[in-house]
Amino acid sequence: MTANHTPVRRGTTDALGVLLSGPLLAGAALIAVARAALPASHTGGGTRSWWRRGDNLRADAQAAKDAAAQAFYELDTAQRDLKISIETIGAVDNSPPAQRAAADFAAFSQRIDEASHAYITAVDAYDLDHDELDSGTASRARNELGRARDELIRVKADLERFGESLGPLLSKAETQLARVAPAVEQARQGLLRATTALDAVREAGLKADDLAARLAALAPELTRLNQGAGVHGVQETLRRADEVRAKAEEIRAQAAGLPARAEEIDHRLVSLRTRVDAIANRVGTVEPVLSELRRRFSAACWQDLQQVPTQAQQAVEQARTKLTEAGKAREEQRWPDATSRLSTVRALLNDAEAGISAAAKRLQSLNEVARDPKAEIERTRFALRDAQRLAMAGRSTPDPKHARPLDDAVSRIDRAVAALDGRHPDYWHFLTEMAAVRETAGRVVAVIREERAAGQ
Repeated sequence: MTANHTPVRRGTTDALGVLLSGPLLAGAALIAVARAALPASHTGGGTRSWWRRGDNLRADAQAAKDAAAQAFYELDTAQRDLKISIETIGAVDNSPPAQRAAADFAAFSQRIDEASHAYITAVDAYDLDHDELDSGTASRARNELGRARDELIRVKADLERFGESLGPLLSKAETQLARVAPAVEQARQGLLRATTALDAVREAGLKADDLAARLAALAPELTRLNQGAGVHGVQETLRRADEVRAKAEEIRAQAAGLPARAEEIDHRLVSLRTRVDAIANRVGTVEPVLSELRRRFSAACWQDLQQVPTQAQQAVEQARTKLTEAGKAREEQRWPDATSRLSTVRALLNDAEAGISAAAKRLQSLNEVARDPKAEIERTRFALRDAQRLAMAGRSTPDPKHARPLDDAVSRIDRAVAALDGRHPDYWHFLTEMAAVRETAGRVVAVIREERAAGQ
């Protein structure tokens, strides 16, 4: 070892080696990475790298998937909208065109299911987010998803054309449906008005049990109306609404008129009591009339009146009974019963009064014809001549169908007049014959005038 040689310490050499080796290794690594990142053209290749082509195919497949999803959503929306239209038509219309529309929509639904199934199958078959998705799989995914999208679009186009063809049916159905809500509301308002009217009647101290029962019977119908046309159909709902409204209005009107009805019943009770008493007094006048008829005229003139006193008396007694029942019904405010009883009383009194009056009129008529039958004869001949002149007007000979009954009437007059000869003539038969001749003449006149009016 020389005197000027300076030894190097091992620690210093090791430190220098570290300083030199670090940068050199880092630089080599950077160069390697940079070369790997260069495009193929810079490394001697003629096409893009494999990873670049894979990303493009993945993006194309994803775009096809997104487009198919959009087509699927639009078809689903169109189907839902058209289903509402079909249900609207079906709720209103049961005609053959409407039934065909429902069947056609069912067929479209089958096509939609098939197209949707193909789309979902294609989506489930490919995981486009998978790290190891190769270009072949991505290409197949793009093609299958594209075909699924095209089919979805075709079905949607056909569905839209079908929907456009339903325009007239849908318009008609919507018009019918538009009537439902107002009709149901009118029914509800009618029931409310009827309830208000009943409340007012009760506050006035009058009963209306029958009206309240009728109103309560409409409650189930209101429940059905509230369930809507979707449950019971449009036509049935409209019919029910109109029926409920009409019945409710009838109840309201009767309730509103109940005070006046009670007042009228009170008035009729008083009036009919007075009339019963008056007719009961008149019953006693029938027997003297019959006595005179028996004394002065033949039996044929009064036999049919023999039962008048008894029948009139019975009618009066029955009327009194019904009148009592009517008064009780009025007190209990059973208005229909009271009205019914009063109507029966009126009919009984009319019958009794008719019988009593018939006896008096019979005596008067017989007295007049016995005193001077010529007036009755002339009155009848005048009516007959008037009919004959009308039958001959504008004709040289009368129509046989007119002339025959008039000729028969002339013979009836002659026979009736001839029957007056004798000790006890049947004046009642004579009067009925004269009346029958005048009736015949009147019928002929009416027929002639109708025929001539029709010929104008």
